[in-house]
Amino acid sequence: MRRIVYLLFVAALAANLIGCNTDASTAGADSRSKSYEPFKKPEPKVVIPSGTRFRVALIDAVSSDKSRPGDSFMASLAEPIAVDGKTVLEKGTIIHGRVVDAKESGRVKGRATIELTLTDIARGNGQLLNIETKPYRAVAESTKKRDAAIIGGGAGLGAAIGAIAGGGKGAAMGAAIGGGAGTGTVLATKGKEIRYSPETRISFTLAASVEI
Repeated sequence: MRRIVYLLFVAALAANLIGCNTDASTAGADSRSKSYEPFKKPEPKVVIPSGTRFRVALIDAVSSDKSRPGDSFMASLAEPIAVDGKTVLEKGTIIHGRVVDAKESGRVKGRATIELTLTDIARGNGQLLNIETKPYRAVAESTKKRDAAIIGGGAGLGAAIGAIAGGGKGAAMGAAIGGGAGTGTVLATKGKEIRYSPETRISFTLAASVEI
């Protein structure tokens, strides 16, 4: 009886030792496989060089008479940005910008102007990447031709009325009066404004290289 008990004890002990050795060898194999996993190098940074053109489509409207210096606006890339033939910024990437200056047109002189710049790129991880672009500046069209037409039209109408009333002398007086009325109309009329609605395309030039 004692012999049977002894044999059972020896068998149980042997089985236990075999199990321990198996676990140890498995753990060793796992550790070796992990230690020999190939090292993955991080992807190299890409530099977008200065002089690269950023063509964007406005999301927010900006204008010379409504926008103020310091106002921010949003836009999206209208064209992808590529470096060495590889696209690094997809079309539609969100870009933020700022109004540098905005002046509305005057009634007597001074054309409307607006100056814009891009400030950062919205990355997919929620971070903003600062960029610096050369300012985009626009000046409203001149209204000299329109003003001359208004003044000339007023003078012509005055001369016609003066001629009917008093001949040549009346025509001269009427022209002077009519011209003065036309000038008054010009002084009361503001010049053209610069207004960019959403989807307006504007091109900016990168002033300093940026690493992404």
